[in-house]
Amino acid sequence: MLNKKEIPVILIAVIVMGIAISLLAGWAAILYSTLAVLAIVLINTSAKKLVGYYLETEVEVRFWEIYQYGFKANRHFKKPFPIGAILPLVSKIALFPLKGFVLMTSLVFEVSPKSHRAAKRHGLYSFSEMTEYHIGIIAASGIIANLFFAVIGYLIGFTEFSRLSIYYAFLNMIPFSELDGNKIFFGNIIIWSFLASIVLIGMFFAIFVI
Repeated sequence: MLNKKEIPVILIAVIVMGIAISLLAGWAAILYSTLAVLAIVLINTSAKKLVGYYLETEVEVRFWEIYQYGFKANRHFKKPFPIGAILPLVSKIALFPLKGFVLMTSLVFEVSPKSHRAAKRHGLYSFSEMTEYHIGIIAASGIIANLFFAVIGYLIGFTEFSRLSIYYAFLNMIPFSELDGNKIFFGNIIIWSFLASIVLIGMFFAIFVI
């Protein structure tokens, strides 16, 4: 399911997030956090790839990158900078007063239609582009999967996994840049509003109940 480019990207992102979450808490805590994040990312990615498969598309996960760092056209990096590879650790240090809150927004995804999608749906290869709605549906599937397994994790006693799943869903629901939330927001604002409401309820439970 994962291609050769995705495997190292996901492993690096998972390790960085796992270390950032449990930094200074000991190796046992770091290992547990890393395994929990690995499960969360694989659940999210698998859901997107599954939905993408039924939409005759290929979903590829990569680091969240930034290219522009200013408002002027000439203020940009020579190549896109993979901010997702370092953001969790940077946020851990920068937001340490907030109990080390970690930005678990390392990964984004790209969608490309398969060549037979056009022939199957339209009969013409010139109409193979994905709409924002379809991309939003793929992004939403990852959020829904994380929330579903957060409930399952809570019911079977994996409270830390449940809490991290909700955090991951919450942070990636932010409608900014290439994050899932932005894709869902522009794909269908009603779906985004519905999921945002559920995620906010989940955050209440993650903070005060779990």
